[in-house]
Amino acid sequence: MELRHLRGFIAVAEELHFARAAERLHIEQSPLSRTIKELESDIGAQLFDRTSRGTRLTWPGEVFAEAVHRIFQAVEQARCNVRAAAAGYRGFLRVALSDGVLPQRLSAILAQCREEEPEVEIRLFEVSLSQQLRGLREDQFDVGFARSKDVGDGLNAQPVWQTPLTVVVPARHPLLALKHIPLDQVLNYPLVLFDPQTHTGLHQQIDTLLRQIPSPAKVAEQVSSQEVMLSLVAAGYGIGLTCEAHMALCQSAEIVTRPLAGDPAVLTSYLLRSSNDPSEQLKRFITRVTNMDSVV
Repeated sequence: MELRHLRGFIAVAEELHFARAAERLHIEQSPLSRTIKELESDIGAQLFDRTSRGTRLTWPGEVFAEAVHRIFQAVEQARCNVRAAAAGYRGFLRVALSDGVLPQRLSAILAQCREEEPEVEIRLFEVSLSQQLRGLREDQFDVGFARSKDVGDGLNAQPVWQTPLTVVVPARHPLLALKHIPLDQVLNYPLVLFDPQTHTGLHQQIDTLLRQIPSPAKVAEQVSSQEVMLSLVAAGYGIGLTCEAHMALCQSAEIVTRPLAGDPAVLTSYLLRSSNDPSEQLKRFITRVTNMDSVV
């Protein structure tokens, strides 16, 4: 089995079409078909079902596809390690980011790492929460930040930062008559919330808060970025809920923020890592994170 066999397999597995896969690999279809037959002979299992209706992975093919993806991730990791060594780095940390990590905290951590351990390369990966959890379990990441503590077995979620939840309203909105806006009054208007697929933990925390009010929330849109949320609020589609720290970086005359009335509602960020004993390098990184002020 050679890497060319694996590249051919992945191309067909993702395209589910031999002609398109061959075009993607810049080869003819017949040598690609031979490559797949060689691979199936070597493995001793049929990887694809080819019928008049199309091509699909068999169950052994699906299992093999997951393994091959991990192989290519390891190859890419090795390539990055060599490049880092050639550039003078003596180590690295792979940091996963989900749910919109606090920019002020991230920049402060990166600056401190560069100052105290310039020989250690910090690699950042923006991924969904599910990708982060899988990556931490499969040693694709060393540590991560997210807004969820529901990480399952084998992982730890340590609360590290909190930031107040703030209300985002269009300029000249009736709610701006209030300096502090009660949550039940927010629910009188449609909401622009973050999508649970892209901002899982952030969505969970805001949803938990909204469920404390008997009135059901009217959701106008679910968005995958802060920028889109602000654009929709400015356009009058609804009211937004987000963290105060993110809004501190926003300058727009078309939107205004107000704190919630009553006990301050806060959003919590968590540091996620494997339950295994961390390396000395990772311990130092965790210490830097936990030594920062917990409130933003």
